[in-house]
Amino acid sequence: MSGTRALAGVDGCRGGWIAALERPGEACALLVAPRFADLLAALPADAILAVDMPIGLPERIDGAGRAAEIAARPLLTPGRRSSLFSIPARAAVEAGAGPFADAAARADAYRRVCARAREASEPPRAVSIQGFGLFPRILELDALLRAEPALARRVFESHPEIAFARLNGGEAMRHSKKRGGRVHEEGAAERRRLLMAKGLPPELLSAALPRGAGEDDRLDACVLLLVARRLARGEATSLPDPPERDGFGLPVAIWA
Repeated sequence: MSGTRALAGVDGCRGGWIAALERPGEACALLVAPRFADLLAALPADAILAVDMPIGLPERIDGAGRAAEIAARPLLTPGRRSSLFSIPARAAVEAGAGPFADAAARADAYRRVCARAREASEPPRAVSIQGFGLFPRILELDALLRAEPALARRVFESHPEIAFARLNGGEAMRHSKKRGGRVHEEGAAERRRLLMAKGLPPELLSAALPRGAGEDDRLDACVLLLVARRLARGEATSLPDPPERDGFGLPVAIWA
């Protein structure tokens, strides 16, 4: 349990952000909030959050992504590595802020993003369309952390598959949790078993899903709640160690 501090594992979802919450004296619960600021407002000011969203955007990228991604990738099997997107330099992310008026505007923005990403990386690298889809939420979180730097002392970047591997004795999950755009039950069941073995209540994993979230989102938020527990106990470690910093002083590290 979290002791005296509220904890949250947070993942992006269709409805905004899903959080698996653990508050002193209360049962664990799920919450979907449209904005990250709404989620923060629903929690005490000292709550610790582990979030599946990149934090810290370097001005340039040398090699296969941010230092955090390079350090974390070896912990995943080849089949799981596609879940860890290579995030480009800040200028490229900011070029994909949105919103976009239509599909043509979105396609134009994607081309601009790829051009900026190539200009600010060595070797030149474009951006995956999946990574591009994260940019509005990356920038939403980035704006909050830059406006209130103290948040970076309790809002930490994590990654679900890295977290599952760390909790599983360093072994990545055998099965994907999604296949063909749908939840893959064998992979979902594998993760549920590990989450319960590590102390999450079965009720959290079987409760009705909040509107705007899927089963894969729930699993990710729940494993990140366990990362938040590790952070609260001082047991979590960063990749890389120590974290790097971007030009605004934000940490560039994946915690697990």
